[in-house]
Amino acid sequence: MYHHIKKLMYTVRIGTPDPRFGNMLLEQFGGANGELAAAMQYSIQGLNCEDPERKDLLMDIGTEELSHLEVVGTLARMHLKPMKTKREAAEADPLVAIAGGGGVTLCNSMGNPWTADYLKVTGELDVDLRSNIAAEARAKIVYERLINFCDDPGTKDALQFLMTREITHMKAFMAALESMGKDPLDVGLIPPTPKVVDLFFNDSSGKNDEGDMDFRGPWNSDAEYVYVEGMPKPVAEGTAQEVLTEIENAVRPASRGKKNRTQ
Repeated sequence: MYHHIKKLMYTVRIGTPDPRFGNMLLEQFGGANGELAAAMQYSIQGLNCEDPERKDLLMDIGTEELSHLEVVGTLARMHLKPMKTKREAAEADPLVAIAGGGGVTLCNSMGNPWTADYLKVTGELDVDLRSNIAAEARAKIVYERLINFCDDPGTKDALQFLMTREITHMKAFMAALESMGKDPLDVGLIPPTPKVVDLFFNDSSGKNDEGDMDFRGPWNSDAEYVYVEGMPKPVAEGTAQEVLTEIENAVRPASRGKKNRTQ
């Protein structure tokens, strides 16, 4: 059950409206990393969740995101208000001015309509929590960029609050994931194929005039990896074992666990 209280989670005050910035704010209203997407993603995950403790977490944060949507929508409406009566302001975004009457619409900053394709809901709790951590990180960056493009102190204050709450939610999702006690690579039920899982293919090789070149790091140099110089030609219609054998034959013994930075 939802209950609306006629008070914003964070009081919004602005100085001079900026219709162009109001259009930017729509990215966090109806965009891929916006508040509606977050609210729907977490709430639907919560409805599907059979873990009562983490279901409570998902529903708590999903509901808070609706409050954030209200704050962003109020900010955007205030900045877009001149579009209702002023031709010059309306020209900043005719779609908002003409189709939306100068108010908020369920679109992103480019006028693309909100879509459920934005949502990441797998039904696997640990996978969903990882998606949520990434979603909060993306939203934090969007708010940071909005703050950098904003000249109005009151708007900045509200955006700072919303940006900060993204970090709060990241911490909560990370703690929930850690409390499940699962290895980070323990995803799903079917284990990966031995040996194949340890191969790293250098499929982007060589160097160019811009300084791009091959690098070695912990992602491809630790002892658990086998570094393969390019993808060997697969055996035509061969079995998985035959393909694996060809790959292993193409790997130089010295490539396992090397710590060189470049090739």
